Amino acid sequence: MPAPMTLQLWGLLVLLSAIWGASFFFAVVALTGFPPFTIVLGRVAIAAAALVLACRAMRMLLPRGRRAWLACAGMGLLNNALPFSLIIAAQQFIPSGLAAVVNAATPVFAVLCAHWLTADERLTTNKLAGALTGLLGVAILAGPAALTAGHGAELLGIALCLCACLSYGLSGVWSRRVRLAGLQPLPAAAGQCIASTLMMLPLVLAFDAPWALAAPPAEAVAALLAFGLLSTALAYALFYVILARAGATNAMLVTLLVPVTALLLGTLILGEQLAPRHFAGMAVIGLGVLAIDGRAVAWLRAR
Repeated sequence: MPAPMTLQLWGLLVLLSAIWGASFFFAVVALTGFPPFTIVLGRVAIAAAALVLACRAMRMLLPRGRRAWLACAGMGLLNNALPFSLIIAAQQFIPSGLAAVVNAATPVFAVLCAHWLTADERLTTNKLAGALTGLLGVAILAGPAALTAGHGAELLGIALCLCACLSYGLSGVWSRRVRLAGLQPLPAAAGQCIASTLMMLPLVLAFDAPWALAAPPAEAVAALLAFGLLSTALAYALFYVILARAGATNAMLVTLLVPVTALLLGTLILGEQLAPRHFAGMAVIGLGVLAIDGRAVAWLRAR
């Protein structure tokens, strides 16, 4: 059974959702001064430096040995480098709020990946119903309009975000397979950020030519710093606290709250507007996540 959520844990969950929701806003601002791969490199490198300093301050050992670094490399690829790059690329075609709404489908892909790729995480009735409902929400998000002329860019952005959701789902399977080599949460987060930094560096050198970039505006630099320090380093620390105290089921609830912050910032500051089908799709995805979580269904049955 899921662990009970105290008022303090709910506060941490809301704070984490606000920080992760703001990451979509930071991405839009950072794109005004940096190309996509450079943004991802900056994000994970800044987070790696902050997390390493935190480990040193708390006298925690960083990952050691081949097995530990292999585990961190897998997470660095599937949980950082690949999805971060896909989402940044998607935000060149769709509003930040829509990117956050699509990202809310991550738990749907997580349960499907666990069912297909593990022997002990099979789909239950609730999970199957939730996954199908979530996929229906994704279909509503795209809608028939996305397949007509003039909407190809939106469809591409949604597809890139869905690929990021799939990558996050695969990272969950990988983390269960390797169990992060017995690492504590903070060193594990530092290790995966170090690994993803090393992965992104050759891509930046090959495609972004950072030596030829014009001087970025101050707001883009500030957004990149916030991206790394708040939306990655601090977010990982908060997430692992919630995960340790309340379990994965409760931690998954953050996906329902992240779009709220992203939509507010996108609407109030960036002037973005979403179509009614986007909000309808988000609502259906939310129902799917609640079904996967199971507690709402159990409460209704009890009533």
